[in-house]
Amino acid sequence: MTKYLISFPGSAMDISDEDMAAVGEAAHAVIREAKDAGVYVFGGGINEDVAPLMVAADGTVTTRPTRRPKEFDGGFCVLTPVARSHRPMAAKIAKACRCSQELREFGYDPES
Repeated sequence: MTKYLISFPGSAMDISDEDMAAVGEAAHAVIREAKDAGVYVFGGGINEDVAPLMVAADGTVTTRPTRRPKEFDGGFCVLTPVARSHRPMAAKIAKACRCSQELREFGYDPES
């Protein structure tokens, strides 16, 4: 089944401290709506306080720092389409988070 990724870089959220609680509640309300609609798969934000592990092509795992592009921070949500609901839901998430979102389709993998 096709799934959709809705994401944004952390730098896109330019929210004042006094507005952050309202943004959080608005975002949680949209996620509750997506769950109620049966389109929510999972979502969350990247924990910038925890360094990533680097896994090389040969399988070697290290904790060495790397230059990470900004695209790997921020938040994301994965949805399944129900009556093409991914576009309106992405619009609601962007409005709730007060920042632009990127909507991408995952390639179908029959093994997943």
